[in-house]
Amino acid sequence: MTDQDTDDTSDNASDGAAPGADVATSRDAETGKRKAAEPAPAKRGWVRRHWVISAFLALAIVIGTAAGAYAYMLNRNFANIDRVMISGGKDGLIEEERPDPVEGEALNILLLGADAESENNNNSSSIAEDMAQPQWPVGSHRSDTVIVMHISADRQNVYLASIPRDSYVPIYDQRGDPRGTDKINSAFSYYGPAGAVSTVEHLTNLRMDHLAIMDWNGLKDLSTAVGGVRLYIPETFYDESQMITWEKGWQDLEGEEALAYVRTRYGLENGDFDRIKRQQNFIRALMKQFLSNGTMNNPLKLNSSLGALTKNLTIDDDWTDGDIRGLALAMRGISADDVQFLTVPTAGYGYDDNGQSIVKIDNLKSKQLFNLMKTDNVQKYIEQNPKETLDGDKTVS
Repeated sequence: MTDQDTDDTSDNASDGAAPGADVATSRDAETGKRKAAEPAPAKRGWVRRHWVISAFLALAIVIGTAAGAYAYMLNRNFANIDRVMISGGKDGLIEEERPDPVEGEALNILLLGADAESENNNNSSSIAEDMAQPQWPVGSHRSDTVIVMHISADRQNVYLASIPRDSYVPIYDQRGDPRGTDKINSAFSYYGPAGAVSTVEHLTNLRMDHLAIMDWNGLKDLSTAVGGVRLYIPETFYDESQMITWEKGWQDLEGEEALAYVRTRYGLENGDFDRIKRQQNFIRALMKQFLSNGTMNNPLKLNSSLGALTKNLTIDDDWTDGDIRGLALAMRGISADDVQFLTVPTAGYGYDDNGQSIVKIDNLKSKQLFNLMKTDNVQKYIEQNPKETLDGDKTVS
């Protein structure tokens, strides 16, 4: 099994038949009865599929200084955030069937990346607009970036645990009903935000207190708004897919260059796993830039940065402006060094029943991680598995 094999087939979950195709259904807008889901559109090009990074919500959470010094500016930017319903209603999750919230003040937030435009059907509507339609447009939005963010009860630490997009897991729909087993990125593509939440909740047995989705323009706009992100390339290499040579040394990246950095997979020794590390490394560097005096003490740059973040963000409708503002104020003393990155434990590559390459989740170690999230003791997992956290900023490929 090669990394290229995994990448070449990684989108079958979002491009072919729906997970558990024999039972995949949706509800008719008029009758309320279940009917067969429409087939997903055909496969798209590699670069379009890998827009990247939802995890910039972490920035909105660790900018407590902004909440205090620029409260008016923050409140004004809240108006740009789209909201979607996750629970309740005809096609929402049933609250009683979801995991219980974690006791105490700790929070678990699901972060997703989303491509808000489909090349095949020219759909350029937002996630919120499509959620308002009678039926979710199967295959029109993708989420190849899936991250569980745990915020400690004392608001002193943040942990971002990435779930590889090809992780082969049970898939659940927008009502929380099982829909077979497939790659985790298929949940959002076929069943929308609620389906993604339900799938991750069943995988982790953790209640996702909130959901945040960032579309791919968010990374480009935000990296430009902060004046570029400084990153180190350890070794020169060529990405044949994007036809880019990455030169060894420090690079200041913004806009399309920033997108190219986090999209890179070819030329990296460990393929998608190294791509995840690149994404995390970029988030870490962006946080440092965002929290620097150059941004925080510059009202124009801060306003531009907050605008770039919020206009590309979609959250659940239970997450109020007051809740976000209160969380930011509670975390105003946190720094980028208090945010730790890791990847949900895996057990190598494999194949599904159709011969498609997949990533196997290490169920035993993953259960340990998720249980420690539930008890708000993720640091214990990191102490026991120090090599599973993100490398230093000069060693990420």
